[in-house]
Amino acid sequence: MAHQPRISTYGLNRRGLVKSALYAGGALVFTGAGRAPGVLAQDNIRLRHWYHQYGEEGTQDAVNRYAQQYTEENPNIEIEIIWQVGDWAAALSASLLTDDGPDVFEVNSVTLDQVEQGQVAPLDDLYDDALREDFGEANLAAATIDGSVYWIKMITDTGGIYYKVSAFEEAGLSVPTTIDELIAASVALDDGRQKGLFLGNDGGLSAAIGPLVWSSGADFLTPDNTIGFNTELVATSFSKFKELNDAGPLLLGNTTDWFDPSAFIQGASSMQWCGLWAFPAINEALGEDVGVFAWPSGGEGGTASTFYGGWGECINAKSPNLDAAKAYAKWLWIDNAEVQTDWNVGYGFHVPPRQSAAETAEALQVGAAADLVSNVYEHGVVFNPLWTPVMGTALLDALTNVVRNDADPVEELTTAEATVQAELDRLLGN
Repeated sequence: MAHQPRISTYGLNRRGLVKSALYAGGALVFTGAGRAPGVLAQDNIRLRHWYHQYGEEGTQDAVNRYAQQYTEENPNIEIEIIWQVGDWAAALSASLLTDDGPDVFEVNSVTLDQVEQGQVAPLDDLYDDALREDFGEANLAAATIDGSVYWIKMITDTGGIYYKVSAFEEAGLSVPTTIDELIAASVALDDGRQKGLFLGNDGGLSAAIGPLVWSSGADFLTPDNTIGFNTELVATSFSKFKELNDAGPLLLGNTTDWFDPSAFIQGASSMQWCGLWAFPAINEALGEDVGVFAWPSGGEGGTASTFYGGWGECINAKSPNLDAAKAYAKWLWIDNAEVQTDWNVGYGFHVPPRQSAAETAEALQVGAAADLVSNVYEHGVVFNPLWTPVMGTALLDALTNVVRNDADPVEELTTAEATVQAELDRLLGN
């Protein structure tokens, strides 16, 4: 059995996290070495830095460690770390509407509304041509609006369908390349005790909706910001997805959802759609008996696909300490290669957004992890920043009605298109 690669801590001290820190109102405030935390020292700047709650063990200690290191190098800066538990999107949205919002915060996509409301600052001045090339177009696209970049990409996330190699061999199966083959493999691997595939407790509606569109050779929105999902092959893929659900091989009612690998590790299913972040736990449990593949093609004219996601650091355009906040974020995710590498492969696995860092992440260059990384570069799709929750709900409702209510996919996609077009018109002022 293969063992999870041992990841270096890159010289970042894991001890003494609170020697120059103070808990205040649920936050952890870091000050320069040798200086008592508490009341803001004269001429000092305090930056409020929000993170959503990451599931990987060690991540909260890591962000505290980074903040401590920064304040030791910059004694006039204090960092207040807020580890936000619960509904991240709602908490962040509410906070950004006030004068007490975070100076620095993370998002998985910048929106046009955030730009127009002055909630995110343009960061073009941080990028020269060489840095843009190192990050690559895909890592900038999800936060580029009207030609300006509004984040520094922190991590690149992707996913695929993990499978047990031994189970495929015993069943005489090959890796599915079409959705029909995925259905057949799921049914073949369903023995009653162990289900064939886990896509989430909702039958995969929320997790698979992107891959169903992308693997049909389409996208939610085109590069010209027109609707791209209402096609014949997407309608066919929706019908095939209903067929998959109706056939009965999907694991439902699990104690965890698709983003947690427990169902696959514990043998509740032979395949599971999950993220690269789960690879260390999967690898530790199953070793070489693990393979992974992208979501297979929806049919002729389609292609394999996966998500090219992740999180990026933004600066509040209303921050009274805008320059200091930008300098801090730049130190974290541009200047400090140790931080970027530690954050991406020291806990769960993610792809470092900068190519120069990704190429040195040895743990991502072997086995199923390497396949996932190859898939994101070859088949990954970046969300258009104009895609909003209203649009997403409309398309999810369409798929739900097809799968659960026997609705006609062509009619459902047409209904969703009308809602999405109205939202687009609102955004673009049409």
